[in-house]
Amino acid sequence: MLRETCVMDDRLDRSVAKVEEYLTNTDETTANPVLIMLTGLPGTGKSCLAQSLVEILPFVIIESDQVRKLLFSKPRYTAEESYWVHRTCHALMAKLLRKGVRVIYDATNLHERHRELVYRLADKEGAKLLVVKTVAPEGVASERLRGRHEESEDDRDVSDADWRVYERMARRAEPIGRNHVVVDTSQDLKPAVTKLLRVIRG
Repeated sequence: MLRETCVMDDRLDRSVAKVEEYLTNTDETTANPVLIMLTGLPGTGKSCLAQSLVEILPFVIIESDQVRKLLFSKPRYTAEESYWVHRTCHALMAKLLRKGVRVIYDATNLHERHRELVYRLADKEGAKLLVVKTVAPEGVASERLRGRHEESEDDRDVSDADWRVYERMARRAEPIGRNHVVVDTSQDLKPAVTKLLRVIRG
């Protein structure tokens, strides 16, 4: 049992180190670390919102889709694979928050039991937690998802989700148990970004 635990810990350490190599802003520390947890269906603009925030204030973006591609060259989206992706994300967030880094967790985060892990992580590390739900009309989300699978110069979008994934996830999404901010990313993002930054700095 001890040997198995050591092997698991070693694998986690290696996974965290591998992902950390690709992150930016990891040296931008503050006395008051913040964790923004994004939650929303595919195509609702989570990554776009994250990038808009980073353009104004240094954050480290931990994007579950990117982490998956770094850890698994040919993702199969199995339960075990997802377990390692999110375990790595959580370990990396804890490490950065402990250091005083502002973090954005960019993942669908549609189930409350998964969000509760992040709530507890923020509490444990003494970080201010801001939960942000992104939404967009179905037509907008559908267009964005279709665009992902067409030739594009935007190599920042690493998600494989399509409309079928959107519909399946929409049926399983659960209400958020904590206070949160809703951002419609089909609208001008500037007012929403200003509001979020005011909450973070307040």
